[in-house]
Amino acid sequence: MPGALLTDLYELNMAASYLRRGMTAEATFSLYVRDLPPERGFAVVGGLARCLDFLEGFGFDAEELGYLGAIGFDDRALEDFASVRFEGEVRAVPEGRIVHGEEPILEVTAPIAVAQLVETYLLNQITLHTTLASKAARYVLAADGRGLVDFSFRRTHGVEAAIAVARSSAIVGFAATSNLEAARRLDLPVAGTMAHSFIEAFPTEGSAFRAFAEDHPARTTFLVDTYDTPNGVRNAIDTIAALGLTGDVGIRLDSGDLDRLAREARGLLDAAGLQRAKIFASGGLDEHEVAELVRAGAPVDAFGVGTQLGTSGDRPSLDTVYKLVEHDGKPAMKLSAAKVSAPGRKQIWRGPGDEGDVLGIASEDGPPGWEPMLELAMRDGRRVGPDPTLTEMRERFARDLDALPTKARRLVHPEHVTVRHSEALRALTDATREDALAREGLAR
Repeated sequence: MPGALLTDLYELNMAASYLRRGMTAEATFSLYVRDLPPERGFAVVGGLARCLDFLEGFGFDAEELGYLGAIGFDDRALEDFASVRFEGEVRAVPEGRIVHGEEPILEVTAPIAVAQLVETYLLNQITLHTTLASKAARYVLAADGRGLVDFSFRRTHGVEAAIAVARSSAIVGFAATSNLEAARRLDLPVAGTMAHSFIEAFPTEGSAFRAFAEDHPARTTFLVDTYDTPNGVRNAIDTIAALGLTGDVGIRLDSGDLDRLAREARGLLDAAGLQRAKIFASGGLDEHEVAELVRAGAPVDAFGVGTQLGTSGDRPSLDTVYKLVEHDGKPAMKLSAAKVSAPGRKQIWRGPGDEGDVLGIASEDGPPGWEPMLELAMRDGRRVGPDPTLTEMRERFARDLDALPTKARRLVHPEHVTVRHSEALRALTDATREDALAREGLAR
């Protein structure tokens, strides 16, 4: 399990002071995306399961306490840290659901020192998984029903990120991953073909294709662009005929004018009576290139996407924040310019149609017939139920995507969904602001 030292030093500095002063009152922190990037019409929640795993096992062991002593924390601080456990509550939007800017993805309630200590890890996981799931969802929109495979492992920022990509892309509907360990851990379909080096290692392209098909007759997709793509397609056709392959067969295009080459390849395959053969395209594709091929009617059955997916190349992070919204039963907020936070424990209410969402206070009733988004995920430091399956998360995403306004689904110049504050939240925000200013002698 991840250790309690997976945090920033300043979290421990603050926690030590809280604990030394007996500040054990409960605090609620809200984690959300402050503003969505202009090119993102929505975000897809990911990473909650990893956060709950971390919170259930949270605590400092002897080795970690020894390290903290070595870097300057005194015996009193170490004694306080030794007893720290997460025994609080988490309310969260389930993974796979779509959220918008300012909407809490999760809210943590625990004694303030503990709630503070877990900030860094929660932000790390929610940011990583939500960024990747949101990027993968754009490929789903672009592909418009065509198959998608995660090819990102070799380009992700580390092994953990590669597992996160495989999981996040599966949540939004990718058909498979090339990452064997991710497939094993998550019980995902795995897919893969061959590299150009394999073909170059044989005397001819045809001999390489024959060797591959003889050894892997159940997964014979031929990479046809090592030397000359049309000739590669013809060599694939000859191999299929010579070996009498009757199962699933296909070709992969990895470079060049994919639209033109796919049409030419489709013509050659159909003329050979191989209408069943699939055409697979890859080669550094972003979602805009996938959408362009789909709009043009290129006869591509599936896309393998790697670098741009695995790094979320155009937007490698999101502006996620973790803000104190309540302490010792009193609302709290930040008043910094352009970074004002809304006070109090929240609920998101989602209605039918294009009316947008309502962000309100957790204790108030939402508009009649509207759906609450934040659900209890953890009580007294333990999950309240089993984790959802990938199928359940995929179904959640599909429902939310179907209900998403067209303007927010656009890949180019999307319009963000309106998130309105309830009257009760607006009133609480005004009162909390005035109280904060008055306490600082800044009342207007």
